[in-house]
Amino acid sequence: MDGFKLDEFNPVPDINSFGDIVNIIVFNAFALGAIITFVLLVVGGIGVIMSAGAGDSKQLEKGKKTITGAVVGFIIIVTSYWVVQMIEYITGITLLSKPKLW
Repeated sequence: MDGFKLDEFNPVPDINSFGDIVNIIVFNAFALGAIITFVLLVVGGIGVIMSAGAGDSKQLEKGKKTITGAVVGFIIIVTSYWVVQMIEYITGITLLSKPKLW
């Protein structure tokens, strides 16, 4: 055994540049945003249902605001992805590519 060589040790062989790291972070941020949107929609829906049963108008408004915020946030996420895709199409430069995770 010749010893440990740092050049041979690469825990993530698909990451070759800083752009690859940014690409993975952005891809995961979109996924996390979708998960957070889903959770907020469920929480807001439960709040609306619970307030309808109890007749509490403050809880109803809180649930509606949660749902509205989740939908607006999701629209912002989808729009940002769409803008990046349009820039890629117009310029022909690949800004974000689907990262190879496995």
